Amino acid sequence: MKDTPRALVRISYDGRVHKTFRGHLARERFEQEVRVLQHLEKKGCPFVPRLLESDPGQLKIITTNCGTRVDRVNPERQAELFAELEPYGVRHEDRDLRNITYRNSDGRFCIIDFEFATLLEGGPGAVSLKPSAAQ
Repeated sequence: MKDTPRALVRISYDGRVHKTFRGHLARERFEQEVRVLQHLEKKGCPFVPRLLESDPGQLKIITTNCGTRVDRVNPERQAELFAELEPYGVRHEDRDLRNITYRNSDGRFCIIDFEFATLLEGGPGAVSLKPSAAQ
């Protein structure tokens, strides 16, 4: 479970991830994460969670579980992992280790947490919520 001012995240008994957005720009961050996850699914990105449900009224999403958090990844490999998103039209704007997981079933590092991501292809509703240094 993760309980911060920005989100409450818990994993249910069936392994699905439940994330409720709260705090600063909660609605916008919710909408952005939904938008980016839908985009990545449409593009066939195999190393991100799949959006199963979204509830705009509760600012809650449910996704597949993309593995367990990792304790360390060398900086070069970490940069490579986030760069793998760009051919799918997404730049992850929060490239911290906490947003990398490891999926034992296929030995794959995965990327999570897209509320600040940028859709590189633009289009309707394309925005970046990348936090500034002041936030």
